[in-house]
Amino acid sequence: MLAEFAARVRPTPRPLPDEAHRELEAVVTRRQQLLDMLTAERHRMLTARRSLQRDLRAHIAWLEKRIAQAETDISQRLRQSPVWRVTDDLLQSTPGIGPQSSARLIVSLPELGRLSGRQIAKLVGVAPLNRDSGTRRGPRVIWGGRPGVRGALYMATVVATRHNPVIRVFYQRLRTAGKPPRVALIACMHKLLTILNAMIKQQRPWTVADPISA
Repeated sequence: MLAEFAARVRPTPRPLPDEAHRELEAVVTRRQQLLDMLTAERHRMLTARRSLQRDLRAHIAWLEKRIAQAETDISQRLRQSPVWRVTDDLLQSTPGIGPQSSARLIVSLPELGRLSGRQIAKLVGVAPLNRDSGTRRGPRVIWGGRPGVRGALYMATVVATRHNPVIRVFYQRLRTAGKPPRVALIACMHKLLTILNAMIKQQRPWTVADPISA
């Protein structure tokens, strides 16, 4: 069955991650786990009895320390690799893309810069897909893709709608045209990802005067 699938679909071959990539991915994943635990503990603090608050505060402090250590580890690993270092610098030259968003893209989206804008958007899950049936035209929705990348891209786009001049103007234009906030934000995610993909493909940093979009 797998052989028949490969023969019919002919998927693009991709190299397996090497040991350095797997190690970086493990640290990035661990940081997210720690962050999830920190969020949960902070929520518990809001309703915890006084007798438990000291323990919660101690655990929150420990989690914050471990997250900082994980972020230092991620940064060091990225800087030790000439290829990752160049990609990281290019990504972080974009307003809205910070160290952790960049790390997530490098780890979980190695295809960035190797596919077309449409292909990379479908791979991540931010390309609008139809839900048509016969003569019925359903609303365009996003689905599938890679949730970890999409989550990082979402947070980066929220920041970009405030601090990235190209994405901010695009978002405001969509809202003025009557698009709901969520729809406008998803469109901005798509645009930002397309720009990042072209930047990595062309090895060009972000520039407001001539933003890459294809």
